Amino acid sequence: MNLNLTKPICFFDLETTGTNISKDRIVEISILKVFPNGNEESKTWLVNPEMKIPAEVTAIHGISDEDVKGKPTFKELAKKVSNLIKDSDLGGFNSNRFDIPILAEEMLRANLDFDMKNRLSVDVQTIFHKMEQRTLSAAYKFYCDKNLEDAHSAAADTNATYHVLKAQLDKYESLENDTKFLAEFSSRKRFADLAGFISYNKNGEECFAFGKHKNRLVKDILDEEPGYFGWLLNADFPLYTKKILTAIKLRNFNNKLS
Repeated sequence: MNLNLTKPICFFDLETTGTNISKDRIVEISILKVFPNGNEESKTWLVNPEMKIPAEVTAIHGISDEDVKGKPTFKELAKKVSNLIKDSDLGGFNSNRFDIPILAEEMLRANLDFDMKNRLSVDVQTIFHKMEQRTLSAAYKFYCDKNLEDAHSAAADTNATYHVLKAQLDKYESLENDTKFLAEFSSRKRFADLAGFISYNKNGEECFAFGKHKNRLVKDILDEEPGYFGWLLNADFPLYTKKILTAIKLRNFNNKLS
């Protein structure tokens, strides 16, 4: 089954130096752009992370320091990546919790804005886990009856993710062939940021999702404890989370003036 799209969707996969959203860097990015007419465009880049790749991470994805030596940094690639995805929704495997937050951090470090407000995100892993509870390799075998060769290669994982989603639409009548439906179905708890530090309550208001102020309104804490905002900006939180906090503070300030 082909995807029923009203705008392009970019399936993407990242290989990185680790799993810390704030500190780790991309070493490979592969993007498969699918257009509403069914046409596809794919790009894959090796990326110099400007830091050493731990041996235990190389053992997983096979990319070493030597492989990325002389390759462009993400900052050098950022405009190309941005231009490719700027008109598109995003899709991936565990992308809501890992790939999108990492990509947002790299974009912001490269001084390019990144926002999900006008995008939908379809996390194929969440659909899979809700339906079958497996890994990407198992999903590819289960849905497509094929073995995933070169697992943990960004290009192989990206293509497998795309084909798994199409097979899921064929298999489950309850899944609508609609990006908005798939984005909502594949989402977990709604967060204002990408790393899960700021959640929404039932009224759609931003709340802290961690620490001593967990479940309290962000705007209230920023009013009651101005120093807490400064601590958050200087602490080791993702840049995108800091961007959201700053937007909330400015919105509250403007509301008081009006």
